[in-house]
Amino acid sequence: MESMIEVKDLVKIFADQPALAGVDFQVKKGEIFGFLGPSGSGKTTTIKILTGQMNPTTGSASVFGEPVSKLKQSDYRKRFGVLTDNSGLYERLSVNDNLKLYCDLYDVPCSRVEEALATVNLTKDKNKKVSTLSKGMKQRVILARALLHEPELLFLDEPTSALDPTNTLHIYEGLRALNAKGTTIFLTTHDMYEADTLCDRVAFLNKGKIQLLDTPDNLKKKYSDETVTVEMSNEQKITVPIGAEGAQQLFELMKTNQVSRIHSNEPTLGDIFIQVTGRKLS
Repeated sequence: MESMIEVKDLVKIFADQPALAGVDFQVKKGEIFGFLGPSGSGKTTTIKILTGQMNPTTGSASVFGEPVSKLKQSDYRKRFGVLTDNSGLYERLSVNDNLKLYCDLYDVPCSRVEEALATVNLTKDKNKKVSTLSKGMKQRVILARALLHEPELLFLDEPTSALDPTNTLHIYEGLRALNAKGTTIFLTTHDMYEADTLCDRVAFLNKGKIQLLDTPDNLKKKYSDETVTVEMSNEQKITVPIGAEGAQQLFELMKTNQVSRIHSNEPTLGDIFIQVTGRKLS
């Protein structure tokens, strides 16, 4: 499959401190790729390099098969969208007028504004001035702006960090729909549920280095202890191994109506991250 992003031995140093210390990965065209790690691990620095806002110290990075330095050209900037925590809005203008301005810049019809607002659940608020909006609502406006032109590639830096659960789920639906149309999504987050819900593959970034990279399912299988927990009707819990022996044990319990619930002991991505890095995702 064609690569949308290629990164080789990427290093970025600030005041003798490495933010990235030799990072390698590829993002396939059409996938949702999660770049996961706690604050200060190098996630935002990576996005700034990949969008041409910052130069690496050493190493190389390409997007659309071209060096990231070319992304400063207007023809390339129309091919991707970005959401970061410093994406400014025009505070005195309405939500609707903010987005219409960007329709002109992206050369897309203004009808796209309604679609983008629906994706981020802001249709009813389109005439409000940006200055009156909450932090979470502003974040949704910025996201609407980023996907206004249905970009080939979308960079999202902690896209739901200020959102409530209802709007977060709404955003997930919109991102899946955009991805189904062919948009590749590069997502940074420290929310492991978000990564598990959205991403085809994830990379664990810790202290400027990638420590794991695989699909969420493969990682959970690899680090599973291959057991299930059985909750009994008498409120006791027992652990049963996966396999023939465990199946027979479970059958005997179920035959005598002793089983109330069964659930897998599969680890979460957060559990795996802590096990591999020794760090919490906060």
